[in-house]
Amino acid sequence: MAESKHDKFIRVAEARTNKIIDMIRLLSNCSNTATYEYTDEDVKKIFSTLESELKACKSKYQDNSNNKENKFTLR
Repeated sequence: MAESKHDKFIRVAEARTNKIIDMIRLLSNCSNTATYEYTDEDVKKIFSTLESELKACKSKYQDNSNNKENKFTLR
């Protein structure tokens, strides 16, 4: 029996969400000041970008729009 579209969504969305959660947890490791140095501006830029991307992602579920994909950089 073929996998339904909903079952496929659940399988893929769960896997991708868990990957994102893992990456956010890895990003948290960068807060260790014994290993890294950063400014408040760096942190604001990171979280502003993450919040913007999350908002864009959420809007795709609401209006199915295509948002431009940009790569993040601190420079």
